[in-house]
Amino acid sequence: MATSGSKLAIYGAIVGNFLIAVTKFIAAGITGSSAMLTEGIHSMVDTGNGWLLLYGIKRSEQSADERHPFGYGPELYFWTLIVGILIFGLGGGISIYEGIQHVLHPGELSDPTVNYIVLGLAVVFEAGAWYLALKGFLEVKGTKPFWRSVRESKDPTTFAVLFEDSAALAGLVVAFLGIFFGHMFDMPVLDGAASIVIGFILAGVAFVLIYESHGLLIGESASPAMVRSIMEIVKNYDGVEQTRRPLTLHFGPNQILLALEVNFRDGLSTDQVEELIDSIEKAIRSAHPEIRHIFLEADKILVRNRKSD
Repeated sequence: MATSGSKLAIYGAIVGNFLIAVTKFIAAGITGSSAMLTEGIHSMVDTGNGWLLLYGIKRSEQSADERHPFGYGPELYFWTLIVGILIFGLGGGISIYEGIQHVLHPGELSDPTVNYIVLGLAVVFEAGAWYLALKGFLEVKGTKPFWRSVRESKDPTTFAVLFEDSAALAGLVVAFLGIFFGHMFDMPVLDGAASIVIGFILAGVAFVLIYESHGLLIGESASPAMVRSIMEIVKNYDGVEQTRRPLTLHFGPNQILLALEVNFRDGLSTDQVEELIDSIEKAIRSAHPEIRHIFLEADKILVRNRKSD
């Protein structure tokens, strides 16, 4: 299912976010900074989200059974959707609420030195986690443009962790600016304003994750390139007279169902049709091993429904 690179990025993010969250909460308690408290909440949400993504990966790798004959692949999409909702509600919502409260009722800020030390350490740890996430994403992105790769990706863990870590780095920068300018101009309200900005950053990331996970959860076809490849494979057989556009459906990042309607040339015997079907299936699976199930309909008669080994 998920690549080893994406799993490594998730483990790195979990450890880093938990340690950073503890230090941020300590700093917020000492200094009274709203932005630092918001950052602590953000890091704790990210820690929990990492565990949810790992849980989704584990659930999606279960073998098919009688209740779920096509496997548990969509579990990964469901838990990524939950992660997006949590980022929106617990991350973005609480951050905006906390920021508004401090804008309406700004408090006195103490010496910001502790905040600066914590933010500096957090940037180092977050940058390391971000690098692992970026490395995992680049493993599957290939030469595609960034946003095209996100839209076409069938494994949301490859970009979910990258987006979370990117939001974390952006949040750290905003928190630093809010604390720094708040002390420079003696305006504690800027600290609360930084929390609001961080909340909107998290809400934006959450929206992308929810949107992409929703599309995968309700069912997406294989990439146009794969569909074209399947068509070319089938058309190359002399015994094939006509084939309609294949119907494909992702049940997980590496689990695809294929429904294919083929009209064979008149005059072929049953044995010849059987041989053609075997050959077509082998050729398709050789080119695209992620296709686990093939439903092949020949001349309006369902000839075979096979599952790959």
